[in-house]
Amino acid sequence: MNVIDKLKQLKARYDEIVSKLSSEEVLSNQELLIKLSKEEAELKEYSELNRQYQTLMDDLATYEHFLDEARKSNEADSSEEILGEIELINKRKIDLLEKIEISLLPKDPSEDRDVILEIRGAAGGDEAALFCADLFKMYMSFADIKGWKTELLSSHPTGLGGYKEIIVAIKGKHVYYHLMFESGVHRVQRVPDTESSGRIHTSTSTVAVLPEMEETDFEIRQEDLKLDTFCASGHGGQNVQKNETAVRITHLPTGVAVACQDERSQGQNRERAMTILRARLFDIQKQKKDQEEAQTRKTQVGWGDRSEKIRTYNYPQNRVTDHRIGLTLYNLQEIMCGKLEEFVLELRKHYDQVRREQFGL
Repeated sequence: MNVIDKLKQLKARYDEIVSKLSSEEVLSNQELLIKLSKEEAELKEYSELNRQYQTLMDDLATYEHFLDEARKSNEADSSEEILGEIELINKRKIDLLEKIEISLLPKDPSEDRDVILEIRGAAGGDEAALFCADLFKMYMSFADIKGWKTELLSSHPTGLGGYKEIIVAIKGKHVYYHLMFESGVHRVQRVPDTESSGRIHTSTSTVAVLPEMEETDFEIRQEDLKLDTFCASGHGGQNVQKNETAVRITHLPTGVAVACQDERSQGQNRERAMTILRARLFDIQKQKKDQEEAQTRKTQVGWGDRSEKIRTYNYPQNRVTDHRIGLTLYNLQEIMCGKLEEFVLELRKHYDQVRREQFGL
């Protein structure tokens, strides 16, 4: 079945559901009404794409008829003008077919999720911690540009203004869809403020973008958890509170542990720790599933390897390079101020193209 036949099939199902939604049988059955309303919302996109495609094909048929008439009348000027219109319609048709193919690809169920963004300083000591802070500011600026809401969940600052680790929740429209390719190792090349000889240092920070899960989405058994409490500490490890408000939750089957101390109450820290833990455990499960599917398809498209070097930020040359798609931009300062859209769009385009090839579209 080609993509247009599949599109027509989905459009027919959409029309069938629209008709059913006004029937007495459905209106009197709340469960069925909710189910069909959800399916209608999911299929509405295909009905609109089918309408656009049919409009293009009707326009194409009309201009081809005009062309035949012009040629029969030996109207050379008219024929040339009509040929130009046909060429434009065919270009729009190619673009629309690509859009239809992408819409028919299996969707990642997490694409519309909010995310837990984790950034950690890696190789490079204090400079890595400072770069961690820079990346945090970059993503917060991008979130502000997109109109998303952010909430700090956990942080481990250093004395120089950097972070050993910082974790933030980002909520809004299609957050995971935009940030899902940011996971991996980010490398910075620059002269640190503490470097007297002007030598360029290379440091790294790791980024993990985890789709946020609700309690009903991902079950964690209480008997699998170990809860420890301790006093929150400030810079240098000194205790800043006498009460044990900080918590560490360990998932015993996997050994995954999350500690939170930024909030003033133990209950708030425990809630935040559970939010992070739930996202991490789901991510482990998702990574395993992605790897299994990739092996089945004999190719890897997940781009989720946490050890993969994905991007280099070179300050002396004012450039940022994404190594997965070979894209280099020479506007580093703008990018560090949140102008990430070009990377996001190009990564998405490449990812969709790879998937189209995999699924034979």
